[in-house]
Amino acid sequence: MPDLIPIPPDKLLMRPVDDFNKRWFLLTAGDFAQKCYNTMTVSWGSVGVLWNKPVVQVFARPQRLTREFLDAYPTFTLTLFRNALHPALQLLGTKSGRDGDKIAASGLTPVASSCVAAPTFAEAELVIECKKLFAQKLDPASFEDPALIAANYSAKDFHTFYFGEILAVRGVASFAAG
Repeated sequence: MPDLIPIPPDKLLMRPVDDFNKRWFLLTAGDFAQKCYNTMTVSWGSVGVLWNKPVVQVFARPQRLTREFLDAYPTFTLTLFRNALHPALQLLGTKSGRDGDKIAASGLTPVASSCVAAPTFAEAELVIECKKLFAQKLDPASFEDPALIAANYSAKDFHTFYFGEILAVRGVASFAAG
C-alpha cells in the first residue's frame, strides 16, 4: 500500500488529460461508515478552478448505479492507481454494482477517506476528496456539434455532470509540487 502525504490542492501535480483518458480514476460516492457506496471507473473529467474554489468535474450516465449515489450523497472521491491495477478498473467500469459485489471482485480494498463520507481505496496513489457543488444533465440543445451527439449518445443517455470542490488531496510524493 503506497504511503500517501497530504497535498494542498494548489500544489497538486497531475497530467489530467493522461490521468483521466489513459490511467482512469475510480469515482466513488456514498457513505463508508454506513457501508452504503458504489464506485465506477471514469475516463472523462477535469480539474481546475471555478467560483474561486479548486474543483473537479466528473460525468455519470443515467443508468449507472454510482450516479444514484452521486445524487443522494453530498461527497465523492476520485482515486488514481498504479498502472498494474488497470484490470481492476476495467472490471469496475464494465460491471454494475446492481449485479453483485464488483468491488470485492476487483480485489481493491475500500477504506475511509480523511474528511468525506465517501470511501477511497487502500491501493491508491492519489485520492481527491470532494464536496458536491453543482449537478446538471447535459442538454442536447446546447451541443454546437451534432456529431458529438451521434458519436457519444446514440441511446440518448446524456451524462449528468458534477462539479465537486476539492476538500483534501493525498498522494504519493510525485504528485506534490516542491
